[in-house]
Amino acid sequence: MSAKAYSVIGTRPIRHDGADKVTGRALYGADFTAAGLLHGAIVRSPHAHARIKSIDTTRALAFPGVKAVVTSADFPETAERMVDLGEGDTPLSYARGNVLAIDKVLYRGHAVAAVAAASPHVAEEAAALIDVVYERLPCVLTAPEAMLESAPQLHDGKSNLASQFQHVLGDAAKGFAEADVVVEREFNTATVHQGYIEPHNATALWNNDGRVHVWCSTQGSFVVRDCTALILDIPVSRVKVTPMEIGGGFGGKIPVYLEPVAALLSKKSGRPVKIVMTRKDCFEATGPTPGSFMRVKIGATKDGRITAAQAYLAFEAGAYPGAMVGPAGMTVFAPYDIPNAVVDGFDVVVNKPSTAAYRAPGAPNAAFATESVIDELAQKLGIDPIEFRLKNAAKEGTRRVDGPKFRRIGCVEVLEAMKNHPHYSAPLGGPNRGRGVAVGFWFNVGLQSSATLNVNADGTVNLVEGSTDIGGTRTSIAMQAAEVLGIPVADVNPSVADTDSVGFTAVTGGSRTTFATGWAAYEAAQDVVRQMKQRAAKLWEVEAAAVSFDSGVFTSGGRKLTFKELADQLPATGGPVVGSATVNPRGVGGSFAGNIVDVEVDPETGKTTILRFTAVQDVGKAIHPSYVEGQMQGGSVQGIGWALNEEYFMGADGTMMNSSFLDYRMPTALDLPMIDTCIVEVANPGHPFGVRGVGEANIVPPTPAIANAIERATGVRMTRLPMSPPTVMEALWSAGN
Repeated sequence: MSAKAYSVIGTRPIRHDGADKVTGRALYGADFTAAGLLHGAIVRSPHAHARIKSIDTTRALAFPGVKAVVTSADFPETAERMVDLGEGDTPLSYARGNVLAIDKVLYRGHAVAAVAAASPHVAEEAAALIDVVYERLPCVLTAPEAMLESAPQLHDGKSNLASQFQHVLGDAAKGFAEADVVVEREFNTATVHQGYIEPHNATALWNNDGRVHVWCSTQGSFVVRDCTALILDIPVSRVKVTPMEIGGGFGGKIPVYLEPVAALLSKKSGRPVKIVMTRKDCFEATGPTPGSFMRVKIGATKDGRITAAQAYLAFEAGAYPGAMVGPAGMTVFAPYDIPNAVVDGFDVVVNKPSTAAYRAPGAPNAAFATESVIDELAQKLGIDPIEFRLKNAAKEGTRRVDGPKFRRIGCVEVLEAMKNHPHYSAPLGGPNRGRGVAVGFWFNVGLQSSATLNVNADGTVNLVEGSTDIGGTRTSIAMQAAEVLGIPVADVNPSVADTDSVGFTAVTGGSRTTFATGWAAYEAAQDVVRQMKQRAAKLWEVEAAAVSFDSGVFTSGGRKLTFKELADQLPATGGPVVGSATVNPRGVGGSFAGNIVDVEVDPETGKTTILRFTAVQDVGKAIHPSYVEGQMQGGSVQGIGWALNEEYFMGADGTMMNSSFLDYRMPTALDLPMIDTCIVEVANPGHPFGVRGVGEANIVPPTPAIANAIERATGVRMTRLPMSPPTVMEALWSAGN
């Protein structure tokens, strides 16, 4: 289908769920209620590392209003197996242990027990009556410390180095020998939280028929279903998950924390149980990003050709393996055509909450290191930083260090758009100001998605799909169905269904939803068209092959019927038409993003002010340009926060010292300029409409772009995140400024 033929795609319709969300009618997880509802509270460890000697629930059970208490002893005993948590497999014992600690607590805030009572206040009081005896153990908080032979072991008998890998391309030693200039630096990044506004929540009812019903805010209702079933050792057919509206996730609402606990409390009490985390719980007990230690070395010839690159990536997994270092290794050098490279990655457990995805997990860490070194190389060679990147940019056919060759990609086009953007040539003006640039990559994923389309007699269509909607995907998916059917998107009524009502659909994550679930809607719409051609053929008494369809009109010879007219006649031609599709698309197209950033650094305080910010991204095809721009701006804002202020400020005993939005410093509108967006469209040949995922690549370049701008403003190269005022001042003092 030619881009010129699009009538729906590329437009900016009002989102279907917009009115309910802005008026407060939309129901989020904590809004759910039911007859006889009980409220749960979690007992959490005050220690970052300790052995559980005993748990006494006697006083809590005797407290008035308490209906049930559970500990890990209430979990059924099962054989070890791997569990798909939505973004990778993990042993069942780890998944279960993170829900309720079994023998040891591995981070402050680790869940130990839970109470269900008549009110949240009674539950909290009763939870405080559960007596837990701990044997405190020494804790370890960073990957380099945890990798020492003398470090305390988190998992008895197992190394803190959970896994490691190496990617090799060409001969790095030979490549460095050919280089005229080599830059090598070490980088550290702090743990950062996704910062979603809505806290985690779950309500569960273990019904009399043995089925478990769950209502929660999640990025993957089928992940919740499958994980809950495995942890409780019941068939998946006995778990039904209804996803509520979700108040932000960014990868952090994929793991399961509360659902199995609420289900066990419901089983014991015979009533539905709701648990809602506090903000402190969200910070201390849910998955943030991994902190990291990185060393990157890149060499280039004097004419600006990169000859070799090397990366050492040690990432903090938190309490259980899964540090997102794998994606970091895939993306660390991805924007560049480098003939010789080696990447060593290390997944290291530490006494912090187990990490979860956060918008291109691992890639922002890796890009901070690589793009800083790239910028320094360009400086040493006296080459414009964008020209240096263009000279070495990845293209179709470029092989990444982890193996795959790129198909059609837009890295060059993004860099050219940056070079030609008015921002890049605009005067900076004033002292202590600098302009930085950086690019980043995210590979995106496909995975399984399902969709169903029911044609109504009035010519409208009901779309049922399984992807929870975080960023407006009801509409972006509906638009793809509408494009195929030749009807206005307002005539498509999208809904996100529970796990009983739609086929398996993977998580809303990996920048896959508009790409993959949109493709499912596309195929379901094609199914509708095929069936309706048969109905038209029946009316006209011709073969179905003689019926054509274009722009919402069926024709054969001189006869024609609009989609709406034919829908009205469906009862007379055999009844309802239902189109359905399940897809597992392979034609994933990665996305490149770039930033141009102007900053001003106060030499007296170290405070960095963003003066101007431009985000450029190859999106393949912008289904709904407003949503695309919103994703670009949202990722940029989160990247700015990551760059300048956000961090887990940890005490030596593993206590998070800033577990509130007051002290965990996320940027507000007062901290930000207007963020300009520049959409680049290099169609992905692996999708019917050329779609690439857009939700993640935009968070990758802000941290190095800002670091590079700070260097231009101060002459000091920053190697630690966040680049908060104290960190910048320390760097200036160390440099003698």
